[in-house]
Amino acid sequence: MSQRPKLWTKDFVMVSAANFLLFVSFYMLMVTMAVYSIEQFQASQSIAGLASSIFVLGAVLVRPIAGKIIETVGRKKLLVIGVALFLAMMLLYFPVDSIGLLLLIRFLHGFAFGIGSTATGTIAVDVIPATRRGEGMGYFATSMNLAMAIGPFIGLIISQHLPDTMIFVTTTIFAIIALLTTLFMNVPEREVAETTKAASKEKKKFQLSDYFEKSTFPIATFVMICGLAYSSILSFMTAYATEINLVDAASFFFVMYAIFLLLSRPFTGRLFDLKGENTVMYPSILTFGIGLILLSQAESGMTLLIAGAILGVGFGTLQSSAQTIAVSEAAPHRVGLATSTFFVFYDLGIGVGPFLLGFVVPLSGFRGLYLGMAAIAFISIAIYYFMHGKGASRKLKKQEMAKNVSS
Repeated sequence: MSQRPKLWTKDFVMVSAANFLLFVSFYMLMVTMAVYSIEQFQASQSIAGLASSIFVLGAVLVRPIAGKIIETVGRKKLLVIGVALFLAMMLLYFPVDSIGLLLLIRFLHGFAFGIGSTATGTIAVDVIPATRRGEGMGYFATSMNLAMAIGPFIGLIISQHLPDTMIFVTTTIFAIIALLTTLFMNVPEREVAETTKAASKEKKKFQLSDYFEKSTFPIATFVMICGLAYSSILSFMTAYATEINLVDAASFFFVMYAIFLLLSRPFTGRLFDLKGENTVMYPSILTFGIGLILLSQAESGMTLLIAGAILGVGFGTLQSSAQTIAVSEAAPHRVGLATSTFFVFYDLGIGVGPFLLGFVVPLSGFRGLYLGMAAIAFISIAIYYFMHGKGASRKLKKQEMAKNVSS
């Protein structure tokens, strides 16, 4: 009996750790930057919101470029450049003395984050054995999901009990650790050497395919729609919890999200590899919708926390599985582009969602908003079916038939 290839290698742990530190810094700054802008520079609400979200704009703009050049520059080299730039930008927060300068640094910081996180996502595919890709990418994506829970938690505690500069001190320490981790990482450069010819063929003239991976568009469109629905939680959870007098419970909402996501990960990742993506995707989309309905009807802290647990299993599994599909559909030399394309769409959903949904809240209220997002989640079952699920089912049947014939 042949042993399964090892997943938890030194390099897999390191790339996951670096990714976690980048994302935890991102979320810490996202939840505190608006308040910091108002307190330090008397910024208006709209400018304060921009100080928070312009970071995402920088990341979205650079991802296609990072995806294009990663095969020629080299994966580890691009990661080191991205994380070093991320650290440099982190240090520039300390002397900032105007809102204009803060906005510029936030934009460039997002640029660095886009480079670094595109590189970590691409490297993860390299160091995960192909036969355990669903499981491995699930665990790798957990580094983002944990950051989504821990980052806001740490950020809000520091902003409430310590001086504002401690946010920057903490995230600078995280950036230093991330840079040290990347320097000691062993990335298989064989991939870069093998794909140099393929990459050079593609840059003779300008084409959209130089910056985006076409095979990723269907699953990325689906995840953008789900990301828009999920952005309602990231953006309005605090205001909603205040309105229904559940602020204390809401502070542990994302902790429950992360715990139950972690508990489900060993099962969902293996199921993906053994039975195919549809076995995981349909239940996770359904669970996402149910979690949103429960959230919309929350009257007690317990209901709110149960909703967090269900959403962790639902959206957390959906997002990581969709990323695995994205990189699996692409040719080996275009995995970097597939990763960047996926996150451009995902970031757009998460980034544009709060702006669009801000117009909905006055009309529907928060409960109505979350019911509407649940409806979008259920509609996305059909979107997934037509975008990818139908084809995946057909492909799985062909593979089973081929196995039966060969046996």
